[in-house]
Amino acid sequence: MRLGAFYFVYFAYAAAMVAYFPLYLSSRGLNAGEIALVLALPQLARIFAPTFWGWLADRTGARRGIVAFSCAAMAVGFPALALANGAWGIALIVGIMSVLSAGALPIVEALALASLAGAPGRYGPIRLWGSIGFIAVVLGGGAWLDVKPVAGLPMALGVLALVALGVSAGLPAVSVHARVHEKQPVPNSSAIRSLLAAGFCMAAAHGVLYAFLTLHLQGIGYSGTTIGMLWSLGVVAEILIFLYLPAIFRHYSLATLLLASLALGVARFLAIGWLGGVLAILLLAQLLHAATFGAFHAASIAAVHRIFPPSAQGLGQTLFSSLSYGAGGAAGALAGGWGWERGGPTLAFTLAALAALIGAYFAYRLKRAGL
Repeated sequence: MRLGAFYFVYFAYAAAMVAYFPLYLSSRGLNAGEIALVLALPQLARIFAPTFWGWLADRTGARRGIVAFSCAAMAVGFPALALANGAWGIALIVGIMSVLSAGALPIVEALALASLAGAPGRYGPIRLWGSIGFIAVVLGGGAWLDVKPVAGLPMALGVLALVALGVSAGLPAVSVHARVHEKQPVPNSSAIRSLLAAGFCMAAAHGVLYAFLTLHLQGIGYSGTTIGMLWSLGVVAEILIFLYLPAIFRHYSLATLLLASLALGVARFLAIGWLGGVLAILLLAQLLHAATFGAFHAASIAAVHRIFPPSAQGLGQTLFSSLSYGAGGAAGALAGGWGWERGGPTLAFTLAALAALIGAYFAYRLKRAGL
């Protein structure tokens, strides 16, 4: 439950950030390109910062301390946004905060996998608490924004970060590295490259989603409550897939899950971009979040855990976070902003679908390699 509690609070914060922070930036007068830039900064920080924090965690063993420091940086940074002037002031604060807080989640992922004693399918029932926290905030936040201004969002994010800081003290003190004299298997470099490339592409596709879904739906005319419910629907589907992960992992290979998730991602992002005004289609597209995030994420971190030796689990998870979610998410947000300004949401989400299609090629290579 200690890990579950942290996931709950951390993803409650992530929900507010993903679903409503673009609206806050818009309310501050930022245009689509500036919003894309600010939202890309946390992803850009994840290109290099998590690898440093992961190396430091493996080197010192101070995993809980690094997670606590990350949460403290967010608790200070978000309220400071109220003092920022214009897009560049906001970008400066978000950029610094992103570097300082980038180690939290990948280090907790490494702790979670290490605590499961070689049974990665058990990850899902723990991680679903993060999904529950996400749902609680997107539902409550959507209803709140129907009656209250979005200006109070940074303070709410700061409060959630403070709660995460308190919960981090209860994380398990699991050792995820072996003694240096023990011989470790050599990682499969080809598999690592394909896994990172597939992760990059899926994160790029979701970078468009996280930056522009709320603005897209608001532009179509959906209410804040409806937008919150649509975000929640995707996470409900994610929870269901997490619950059934032990059985799914027994029946399908990791590469098969990655490939299927990317293929369904192509369909999902095309549906959102081209048919978002049809509520029934949009509902189906949001249900596919079970595959495009839930199954893909769980299979990815399990693949990292399998490929990297015990002495480098922190580094492996942070490297994946850096080069896949970091670089990919940043590229997706920036590409989505470019597409939005030139062709509106249709072009932006078509680019997301293209990224998922390219990622499917790399997942196919993993399948051919027997992962």
